[in-house]
Amino acid sequence: MSIESIIKGKVVEAVNSCYGQGIDDDTVQIQKTRREFEGDLTVVVFPFLRFSKKSPEVTANDLGSFLMENIEVVTAFNVVKGFLNLVIDSSYWISVLNTAFQSENYGFKKLEAGAKKVMIEYSSPNTNKPLHLGHIRNNLLGYSVAQILKANGYEVIKVNLVNDRGIHICKSMLAWLRFGEGETPESTGLKGDHLVGKYYVKFDQEYKKEIEALVANGMDADEAKKQAPLLLEAQEMLVKWEAGDEEVVALWRKMNDWVLAGFDVTYQKMGVDFDKVYFESETYKKGKAIVERGLEEGVLYRKDTGSVWANLEADGLDHKLLLRDDGTSVYMTQDIGTAYERFNEFSIDEHIYVVGNEQNYHFQVLSLVLGKLGYEWSNKIQHLSYGMVELPEGKMKSREGTVVDADELMDEMVNTARDTSNELGKLQGYSTEEAEDVYNKVAMGALKYFILKVDPKKNMMFNPKESIDFNGNTGPFIQYTYARIQSVLKKTVDEGIEFPEFANTDIEISEKESNLIQMIANYPVIIKEAGDTTSPAQIANYVYDLVKEYNQFYHDFPIAKEENVELRAFRMVLSKQVAQVIKSGMELLGIGVPERM
Repeated sequence: MSIESIIKGKVVEAVNSCYGQGIDDDTVQIQKTRREFEGDLTVVVFPFLRFSKKSPEVTANDLGSFLMENIEVVTAFNVVKGFLNLVIDSSYWISVLNTAFQSENYGFKKLEAGAKKVMIEYSSPNTNKPLHLGHIRNNLLGYSVAQILKANGYEVIKVNLVNDRGIHICKSMLAWLRFGEGETPESTGLKGDHLVGKYYVKFDQEYKKEIEALVANGMDADEAKKQAPLLLEAQEMLVKWEAGDEEVVALWRKMNDWVLAGFDVTYQKMGVDFDKVYFESETYKKGKAIVERGLEEGVLYRKDTGSVWANLEADGLDHKLLLRDDGTSVYMTQDIGTAYERFNEFSIDEHIYVVGNEQNYHFQVLSLVLGKLGYEWSNKIQHLSYGMVELPEGKMKSREGTVVDADELMDEMVNTARDTSNELGKLQGYSTEEAEDVYNKVAMGALKYFILKVDPKKNMMFNPKESIDFNGNTGPFIQYTYARIQSVLKKTVDEGIEFPEFANTDIEISEKESNLIQMIANYPVIIKEAGDTTSPAQIANYVYDLVKEYNQFYHDFPIAKEENVELRAFRMVLSKQVAQVIKSGMELLGIGVPERM
């Protein structure tokens, strides 16, 4: 049982003993003592004043005296207004350290039979363009949240839905047919997703030219956008695709294969994976069938033009299109089909979609429509909404070719890590293979940490140069601290000092050392909070705070040169456990930590 739980129980006893009142332990508030006051843990006294009928100071002294007498490890207390600060004996904190040190997967809950089953969908790319910076945030968030939920004892299924059909896919196909002259990834040396993305941009360029020409001939601008020959041809191609036209389907399959091969390379470089990949080209059919059933049952309605809609006015929303006039489906249709297949296949307890905040409305509608269609699990859908990522130069636009390409950004990060390491001379004596491994870990650590340390709901600006700084709140700073601890411990062992199995609880330790142990003790709480809020930022900022605290300790206290054998052994255990928590926390973010830097 934790000291917080013990204190809560004894405060309940104290209120009953001192004032004759029974209270629930949920009313007992315990927090970390503020640094300017003496103590480790603080009890908030104000909730008990109505029972004591005394001032906050007198009430706090009553409770403090009771706790001193009844909890062995409470060695002193002091009162600051309505706050009771408790001093906890060093022996308790050292025992906490020993427990953590001897635990496998400290802070993690084991997966047990009957565990909550959660599915997380992330990435969800379109096969008409390569992944960009926005996709990076999506993938990193999804993967990290999956790791955090696993650490909370959930059964987690990671899935990807590839949007491989629709008008946008037909646009890149048509542009390649018209202007590609048979180019392939092999003939150009381009990754398949980059090659196809090139023709998505090309379509937009040629489409705009046609609009300008129509407007110049007197057509209204809005009408010109609808009547441009390229767009009409792309729409016709989509109808042919849904009808199973052999030539269109063959072209679609060829270009999609190019893109999917390119995506695999990007995912591997990014360090993310999936347990199952779904394709919109397969799930949209089920969605259409469900929509047709909803139409027959009167849950949905058809307009005179032939399109099918859901009326959501009773829910405070408007009408939602589910099938177009020509019978082709929209995103919502395939999401209905995909959700049906997933809940049927896996019997999941919760489905989390990792999607940008501009899709909030979409997922609100999806849940409502599924509910109207009679699916009891419609309320198990959650949307992990994240803000947009911008660069110092501003927003990105796919159609105009102004996105920050994910592959190029990751390559740039590796080059920057290589240049920075060479300037600092940190990897002298490394083999080429060892050095490249470090460059990659530092580069991806910089990228991932910089993105994940920001609350998912917030918009953010990504600054590549700032992210790879070896000082401040960055991935490389945390990685360097981990490597420093490994170096110190290796040097200590190399000097013939045997590594201890545990620390002696009878020694006196400093406030800094006690603070470090208390931060370690809080790691399981942080993991739970990060899971409850689906926010990797909680883990990222906790690890940074732990690293800052350790670096202050490292600056002020010797380890290998400490003459007191028991104190030296304690500091070795403390340092190794800090390193273990750093490594564990960074792995929850999908970040590796080099043993040497």
